[in-house]
Amino acid sequence: MAKNIYVGNLTWTTSTDDLNALFGQHGQVARSQVIMDRETGRSRGFGFVEMVSDQDATKAIEALNGFQFQNRALTVNEARPREERGPGGSGGGERGGDRGGSRGGFGGGRGGFGGGGSGGGRGGRGGDRGDRGSSY
Repeated sequence: MAKNIYVGNLTWTTSTDDLNALFGQHGQVARSQVIMDRETGRSRGFGFVEMVSDQDATKAIEALNGFQFQNRALTVNEARPREERGPGGSGGGERGGDRGGSRGGFGGGRGGFGGGGSGGGRGGRGGDRGDRGSSY
């Protein structure tokens, strides 16, 4: 059974042939791929290598994780299964953060920009100063 290996911290100039040669020293490589950016055509700095046997994959991971290759310490480990992605676009999902929502604008419930708090008629400044009016 073939085992897929993640290889990270690659230089932009690393090629599929480079991965084949490096991992081929530790066993038989079924295939390899450097992941390229769609827009720039340049390496994204990581790739995958599939070794023919689990034993060869384990041997390669042990030998090459942290190994200096093209002046970089490689990150090499067993690849995780690809996560299912929903249809269409980039999605974005829920991002959280402190902008907007019921807390009002930038700065959350402390007044800040765009509301929230009880700014006492002074543009939302200060939040808790509302009970003192404008006597500051």
